[in-house]
Amino acid sequence: MRLAFVFPGQGAQFVGMGRELYAAHPTARAVLDAAAAASGVDIPQLCFEGPAERLNETEITQPAILAVSAAALAVLVERGVRPAAAAGLSLGEYGALLAAEAAELPALAHLVRLRGRYMQEAVPLGTGGMAVVLGLDRPAAERLCAAALESMAAEAPPGGWVLSLANLNCPGQIVIAGHLAVLRRAIALGREFGARRLTLLPVSAPFHCALMRPAAERLRPALDALPLRPARLPVVANVHADVVTDPADVRQALLRQVDAPVLWEDCVRRLGALGCDTFVEVGPGRTLSGMIGRILPAARALAIGDVQTLESCLQELGVA
Repeated sequence: MRLAFVFPGQGAQFVGMGRELYAAHPTARAVLDAAAAASGVDIPQLCFEGPAERLNETEITQPAILAVSAAALAVLVERGVRPAAAAGLSLGEYGALLAAEAAELPALAHLVRLRGRYMQEAVPLGTGGMAVVLGLDRPAAERLCAAALESMAAEAPPGGWVLSLANLNCPGQIVIAGHLAVLRRAIALGREFGARRLTLLPVSAPFHCALMRPAAERLRPALDALPLRPARLPVVANVHADVVTDPADVRQALLRQVDAPVLWEDCVRRLGALGCDTFVEVGPGRTLSGMIGRILPAARALAIGDVQTLESCLQELGVA
């Protein structure tokens, strides 16, 4: 058995996440409290009690998910479970770096709050969005985006429309992002290109597309200042699905990730090529586990987000 730890991104949050781990494990409690102090966000309060509207604000969501993932990671490590490699979906890449001991949680928690703020502020509310596309492969999804852009060329704002692939999650599931007007046109055209369904996602900004370039530029100084060590295990980066361990490569991958597509399917396949056959989703939700099942059907996918799933996972891994 060769373990990979994978970490969820924005969208995995829910009110109540992390509560059981916080109550049952002093290690998890210390991690969540440390992340709260470093980020300036009352993470335990917002994660456990909400309100959901506040927890779903990007600037709050990002440090909150990282903190819950870090708490679950700390308990796993305390029980002697360590991965051979790691990756994370978008924001989750910061959790993967924590698992690889490339950075410390306080610095990461502070940084991802800035990341969330800058991503939220990059595009005025109501002008950008994201949609999940089911049933298309990458070339067909690219053709759909091109057709939507072409059909609205005469109405383009100064600088033109933006619509592109944002997340390549797993076979048959792609997320597109850009200006909301042209995104809606793509939804209307979807069936002509063979899509089973296109659905707007309940997000407040168009992540991982060219509209996020201002956020990337604002984040650059904070990334440059982030204390990093060489990763102690392979981290597969979203932007190219290659392994990064050197601090300079890690910084570049984190910077490019803000406005570049997340190649999650490729990342999982790369982890499989590294010999990983058991995947542990560390943090809230089971979204990544479902994707892994579609990408590598022979792999074992486990998820840890509360006390019950933690103990079940430890039993599966043969850890007393």
